Amino acid sequence: MAGEIVDSTEMLRRLVGFDTTSRDSNLALIDYVKAYLADHGVASTVVPNEEGTKANLYATIGPMVEGGIVLSGHTDVVPVDGQPWDADPFALRDGGDRWFGRGTCDMKAFSAVALALLPEFQRSGMKVPVHLALSYDEEVGCLGAHSLVERLMGDVPRPRAVIVGEPTMMGVVNAQNWGGGLITTFTGFEAHSSMTHLGVSAIHFAGEFIAFLNRLQDELAEHKHPHLDTMPNHTTINVGVINGGTAGNILARQCVLNWGYRTLPGDDEWEVQRRAVAYLTDTLLPAMRKRHPAANIETKRRSMVPGIKPDENREAEQLALHWTNTNRTYAVPYGTEAGIFRAMGIPTVICGPGDIAQAHQPNEFILKSQITACETFMRRMMAWGAKQAV
Repeated sequence: MAGEIVDSTEMLRRLVGFDTTSRDSNLALIDYVKAYLADHGVASTVVPNEEGTKANLYATIGPMVEGGIVLSGHTDVVPVDGQPWDADPFALRDGGDRWFGRGTCDMKAFSAVALALLPEFQRSGMKVPVHLALSYDEEVGCLGAHSLVERLMGDVPRPRAVIVGEPTMMGVVNAQNWGGGLITTFTGFEAHSSMTHLGVSAIHFAGEFIAFLNRLQDELAEHKHPHLDTMPNHTTINVGVINGGTAGNILARQCVLNWGYRTLPGDDEWEVQRRAVAYLTDTLLPAMRKRHPAANIETKRRSMVPGIKPDENREAEQLALHWTNTNRTYAVPYGTEAGIFRAMGIPTVICGPGDIAQAHQPNEFILKSQITACETFMRRMMAWGAKQAV
């Protein structure tokens, strides 16, 4: 079936044009990709969320046999609210040697290249398949990838490797941090601000917890891993969002902290949560209830992103090094969907166009040379696939 032929830049223009900010739906983009694949004779499977407002998509290009390569990308982007953009963030803008737009770097360019090269994949004679996997809500904790990976791995013959196309300047990343996201809710007891002995300020005790997390991070910063060339070279903690209180003259009844941590490969993934919950339970909660018995603290896990370790991914690493024509690997401090694939036992690395330093920034951009490098990478993959024995 003859579908529309577009180059990588035009495909990037189309993908950037969909506002897929994580708080909103990505269905318009998913519907476009599904139709584009169908026009080229490629069937796809859509995996919606429970509400039906967002969806993952996966599709197989080539024969349905073992030993294929998964190309993984997320469709969502971070908000542009309050950022000083020079032009419409959702319209691809030519900047000479670069393309500007939300998602150009993080990470629609990788998916754009894979989609634009679809006709070449089909003509390449690859004897093993390429599995395209697009997810939702990566930016808020890799929420969509869990159901995507479960369905994909249960539906297709076992792949040989996974390439997650997050921005690495086309370097090969074989280690990433483990990431945990949590919500801690402090419930106090309201009283007039002149009568602090009658109530409990949830905000005050939330502040005590933040101070504890700062001290804990300082302690963990002393435990470095010289064998991992990542920066920062230690476990990190961040409180991202605080909501609480109703007025300046009322003791706050509630304060909610959205916080998380990123643990280096090899460290105890549960240490931060374990120590934080112990401090909340053994120190802060008794102090709050001493002031009023109705006080409470509750912590719930918001997200969990497994890490990856170098020694788990040698096969994917060697393939990616061959396709990039390089001989060095890297570690990164952030988390990606790579850990979710790796947890299914598939060798996985991160390798994609763009510089992570541009991710989430106003006037986000990707160098045009990075798109070319990604195209070269995928064409080398095609040549490799055409030589595989089935």
